[in-house]
Amino acid sequence: MAEADKIYDVAIIGSGIGGSTLAAVLARQGLSVIVFEGGVHPRFTIGESMILETSEAMRALAEFYDVPELAYFSSENFYSYIGTSHGVKRHFSFVHHTQGQKQDVTRSLQAVIPRLPYGHEIHINRQDSDYLLTSIAISYGATVLQATQIQEIEIDDSGVTAITNKGAKVRAQYVIDAGGMRSLLANKFEWRHRDLLTHSRTIFTHMIDVPCFNRVGPSRDEYGFPYPFSQGTLHHVFKGGWLWIIPFNNHPAATNPLCSVGLQLDPRIYPQRADLTPEAEFYAFIEQFPDIRAQLEHAQPVRDWQRVDRLQYSAHHIVGDRFALLAHAAGFIDPLYSKGLYVTHMSIFWIADLLLKAKQTDDYSAAAFAPLEEMTLGYIGMHDRLAASSFKAWSNFKLWRVYAVLWLLGAYLEYLRLVTNRLRARTREEYLDLMRPHRLAGGGFPPFFALQEKIDVLIDAVDPEDETDVDQTMAAIKAIFATFKWMPSTFRDLLDGKRFLPDNKLRPNLLNSGTGFMGDGDYRAHFFGEKPLSGYLLRAIADQVRYSAPGLKWRRRTRARLADQTG
Repeated sequence: MAEADKIYDVAIIGSGIGGSTLAAVLARQGLSVIVFEGGVHPRFTIGESMILETSEAMRALAEFYDVPELAYFSSENFYSYIGTSHGVKRHFSFVHHTQGQKQDVTRSLQAVIPRLPYGHEIHINRQDSDYLLTSIAISYGATVLQATQIQEIEIDDSGVTAITNKGAKVRAQYVIDAGGMRSLLANKFEWRHRDLLTHSRTIFTHMIDVPCFNRVGPSRDEYGFPYPFSQGTLHHVFKGGWLWIIPFNNHPAATNPLCSVGLQLDPRIYPQRADLTPEAEFYAFIEQFPDIRAQLEHAQPVRDWQRVDRLQYSAHHIVGDRFALLAHAAGFIDPLYSKGLYVTHMSIFWIADLLLKAKQTDDYSAAAFAPLEEMTLGYIGMHDRLAASSFKAWSNFKLWRVYAVLWLLGAYLEYLRLVTNRLRARTREEYLDLMRPHRLAGGGFPPFFALQEKIDVLIDAVDPEDETDVDQTMAAIKAIFATFKWMPSTFRDLLDGKRFLPDNKLRPNLLNSGTGFMGDGDYRAHFFGEKPLSGYLLRAIADQVRYSAPGLKWRRRTRARLADQTG
């Protein structure tokens, strides 16, 4: 068959982390894949902070689709695979600011990411990660066309035709739009909407010479935290917004001097300054906060400043006959809590499985891909809820102190069940059955959803300027948490005033029958099934060895796929 007459199984628009990962999975599983990239790698992209849930989703993709390279960005243990241009992430940290005042160390939180069993998380330098993942897709057989934009997609009963800016027409059975906010297909079918709870806009760039906040503000000893702020993702939060500091030069082997810096503001409180350039507006805003200004006053941008008015958007639908939206083509909420890449990777897991089934059944209808739509919109909805409530809680630190526990509890339960899902499932089908109740946070556990909904109702109703109302709301939220018997004591300590979640979260009470780690009743059945503790321990030990630094070093030496020239 001539190349011009070839009909691909799948065409993908965009080779960011979502499009390239999906291409690698599908090509590895035997489908013919073509990827259209409008730009040229390496290219500047934001979305750099990994979380436990994303890393675990990448391990699941690597194992259930037999693409081990997809786990490369799941922890610091993979630096020998991916290079030292990426930073380390040992914590999520939040410091709360009030206009015109020095930062009060008591208004802070550090949630340490456990080093065991897989190593700390990382800050991804996206121009390197996306380029490597694209190379991996090519190594498995995907065709990638860079500097090639799609002008139009024509869909008929027998397939799709992608028409490029170079006049070429490419046929495929199915098309995935991973083209971001300006998704060709979302716009074509008028699916795009902004009917969301969260309102934020952004100004961002990469900078050099950004010091650790502990050097210009209070010291680590004054905060009493396990790690300096520079060894993780730092969130400066304040009424109506927040600012991220994501360094790539924060470990001894680091070779990248850059630091990602981005300011998110509620445009209803802080409308965009059309009279100022993005850079001028950024510096004019941080002038209100002396400690933020001190951290960035000698920093220098190395890229043009980017400014986007409202970040939030979604889609009325995710799938149609012979096409689907993926990653930021489906929707985006806010960089807060770094949930976007988790949504992307779980969407990839679902859509890859559905495409492999469609290859066998020849059913590429929207109805056949309905599980992807349900999953994606559910995750986007939960992210919107978490972000909107957090923005409101920052108006009064007392509210944020209790709401932060809901975010952490949701993340803990989600990660716990993601790990046990992978350890329990023997096939992709079993894994996806276990994933069906998930909605981004809470591990698909119905009692968490009930808890979360009650707390969000209280946050919606509270007046952050009314201290009496705030105190009553705090008491009500604490009372709701008291009814949730499965919350680890380290999280309850935060409600009692402790300001950091430790690295070692093991406590003797984790072994308590009923309220411990394994729990009992509905909790035990949901998170662990019927498998005895011994079975999990053996799998967990083997898993830790598999993803340990020595284990990875041995696998790289004996089984690495991409060639190197080390001799």
